[in-house]
This record gives sequence, C-alpha cells and structure tokens, in this order.
Amino acid sequence: MSGGVDSSVAAAQLISEGHEVVGAYMKNWINEGNIIGDCPWQQDIVDARAVADHLGIDFRVVNMMDEYRQRIVKYLLEGYQSGITPNPDVMCNREMKFGVFLDYAKSEGFEAVATGHYAKIRSNNDGTRDILCGNDSNKNQTYFLALLNQDQVLHALFPIGHLLKPELRDQADQLGLPNAKKKDSQGICFIGEVKMSDFLQNYVDDSPGSIVNLDGEILGEHRGLHLYTLGQRKGIGVPSNTYREAYVVVGKRAEENELIVGFDQEDTPYLYASSCTVGSLSFVNRKLVQGEKILAQPRYRTPAVPASFNCRGDEEDSIDLIFEQPQRAITPGQVCAFYDEDVLLGGGIFESVDYTK
Repeated sequence: MSGGVDSSVAAAQLISEGHEVVGAYMKNWINEGNIIGDCPWQQDIVDARAVADHLGIDFRVVNMMDEYRQRIVKYLLEGYQSGITPNPDVMCNREMKFGVFLDYAKSEGFEAVATGHYAKIRSNNDGTRDILCGNDSNKNQTYFLALLNQDQVLHALFPIGHLLKPELRDQADQLGLPNAKKKDSQGICFIGEVKMSDFLQNYVDDSPGSIVNLDGEILGEHRGLHLYTLGQRKGIGVPSNTYREAYVVVGKRAEENELIVGFDQEDTPYLYASSCTVGSLSFVNRKLVQGEKILAQPRYRTPAVPASFNCRGDEEDSIDLIFEQPQRAITPGQVCAFYDEDVLLGGGIFESVDYTK
C-alpha cells in the first residue's frame, strides 16, 4: 500500500473476495540529501495506515532502504554515468516489489503480493500464469511488469486490472476511503515527486560540453550528457533558429562529450529507426519462437506495434528486433515490452540501434 488510491482499492477488492489481507508500505527512500522536489514518504505512510484502519486490516512498514540503494539507485546512477538511460520503474518491480519484498512476504508466511497495477492475471490449465493488459487502455501498466519471470507471476495479484480509472475512483468514494480524492503521483519509483535531473545532480557531478547540430556546428553548452535523453525536446537550452521547428536530442558522443541535436522530423538522422538489438531478455511464461509476429512497446505511453525478430546465433539473451514502422528515439538502456495481442510475453533492454536499415 503506497498511500495512493489504486493500491487502497486493490486491498478493498481482495477483502471483498475473501482473502486474508495485510497492508504494507515499502519504505525505500527518505530524501536524506534534501533533493529538490517532494518525497512525501511520511504522509504516504499516514495515508496508507488510515486506509488500513478504515478497512480493518493490519498494517506494517517494511524498511528496504539498503536493498533499494543497492538494487535500484546503484543501477540508476551507473546507467546514466555509462551513457544509457535506465528504467528504474521496471527494475523496481522486478528487484523490489516482486524481488526483495516478495521474499520478505514469503518468509512471513504470505502466499502472494498484490499491487495496484492496472494489469490482469490469467491462470492456465498447465499451472502457469500469464499477465494480461488491464481493461483501461489509458492506464495499462503491463509495460512496467515486462521483466517479471514466471515464479514471480505465480505469487502476484493485480486486483484492479478489470477497472477503468473513473470506476476505481467511484469505488474509493463508495468505500469512504480516506484518500479517495488523493492525486496520482508521478516521479521516480518510490522516491516521490522528484525530477530525474534534480536527483542526478545530487549524485553525479556536472560535466559540461558542447551542444552541436548534425553538421558539427556548436550551438551551446550542456551541463552533462547524463542529464539528457534521446528524443528530449524540453530543457535543452538551445533555441531553434527555424520557425516552428524545435530541436530535439538525437545523439551523444561520449568521447567528445558532445550532445547532438536536430529538428524533430522523420527524416532527421539518428531520430527514427526500425532495427535494434534487445538484450537481457526476460519472459513471463514462454520464450519467443523464431518467426512469430509480436507487438513491441518501446516505451510507456507509446502503443505496442507490430515487429519481428531474429535470434542472434547462440545468444539466448538477445535478439535483433525489427519494427514494421520506424520508431522515434529508441533509447539504449530503456525497456522494450513484448506482447501477443493483450498477453504480456516479456521484455528486454535496448542495447544498440541500427540506423542503416
């Protein structure tokens, strides 16, 4: 229970289904470094406890700060420092919620961990389980579950996947939940309303360099390559010299410490691509079968689109992925989720992009 309305309604749904439920707050971060932004962990605990009291269930705070630093913060900082763009939200689900926290739950005698994700579980005749997209296409969060494995899914419950967000809000009102009107949070997983750039500035030293266009002309200065991601439009700090054309980040040259920008157009080099390599593969239930058509989702809030793939010889941990239509700003370090219609197959991490195909 994060203190938000989604996990609160999820707890109420489980109680109505007859489950024995205990609420738990994962305490991962307390903003010791006074990073700019709101990290309302104390208020979140108050809200989660109030909901638990209202529902008549026990509530506990589980301190996982050390594990979070080792598994998420370290991964995050090392990724940005190496020039890629990590995805802490996906990793938080694999390593924390359904990793460390699930292990804790099992050790305490619990059978499953339930969350407020907009996703659904399907039990199969062979004893396996699949993750399906939630009914609310605007809130579907299966992308963030793309790196879970079967053992984790066997101990996962997603009680609100059948609801639309307005329906969930109505249920919260009808249940009289204390946090029924609380706004949804947007920020780094379990850290709060903290901008990634502010978080990074607290841990990674600035390393200024040149901002250049595709012809190599210097346009300005950046504060550090780790503060920018491919496809970024806002906050670059270089005004466009062309009417109604905005600069976007299209590349980074680590050796020269140069940030490359171009106009946001389909024919701009390095901005759109169809072919890439995806590694660190993980599958929910079954591996991909050579030759099958899949849907691939290159980032959250971007639709899953048709794609094909080729296995890379003896490498079982990576594939060459080919989108039917070029995709904008495929970003190394980010997660790509694989689907068979509405069934989440798994996912992997973008390793490289081939702009020649």
